[in-house]
Amino acid sequence: MSTITVRVDDNIKKEAGNVFQSVGLDMSTAINIYLRQVILHKGIPFPVTAEIPNAVTLKAIKDAENGEMVSFSSIDELMEDLND
Repeated sequence: MSTITVRVDDNIKKEAGNVFQSVGLDMSTAINIYLRQVILHKGIPFPVTAEIPNAVTLKAIKDAENGEMVSFSSIDELMEDLND
């Protein structure tokens, strides 16, 4: 038997622990199940994908890269634009 030390955000550990507990598992058993699935699938046992920005976000990124910045004269103006 081996020991693995992993750094995990406290909230993620707590929330995952609650889910595991609700189905009768402890953290070690759940992680062992995951590792066995990695072996069985010969890879990550679920899709791992990058979020693809939508057209509005892509345009904002391009504009920022080209030095085209949007500015607002007030928070109210900004909020109005965000809500449109």
